Amino acid sequence: MGLLENERIDSELSNLPGWAREGDEIVKRYDLPDFVAAIEFVRRVADRAEAANHHPEIAIHYNKVTLTLSTHSEGGITEKDIEGARSFDAAMG
Repeated sequence: MGLLENERIDSELSNLPGWAREGDEIVKRYDLPDFVAAIEFVRRVADRAEAANHHPEIAIHYNKVTLTLSTHSEGGITEKDIEGARSFDAAMG
């Protein structure tokens, strides 16, 4: 698979509102209406992550969900992470 070049990461993130690079990861915080909506969103993310066999780190703080993506086996950001970000944004429905 291979790590993405910095320019490619920047280009991809410019088309993914809310996603930001933090070192070797990309991160986004989603604000949901309430705790139940946050949990439902995480369930949709989990289904998509399982289907892609690429799983984000997930932090839930009441109605806020933070997703962190990195391809640990590659040591940084790959196409899988960009695809995951797109998929998880689509899970917001």
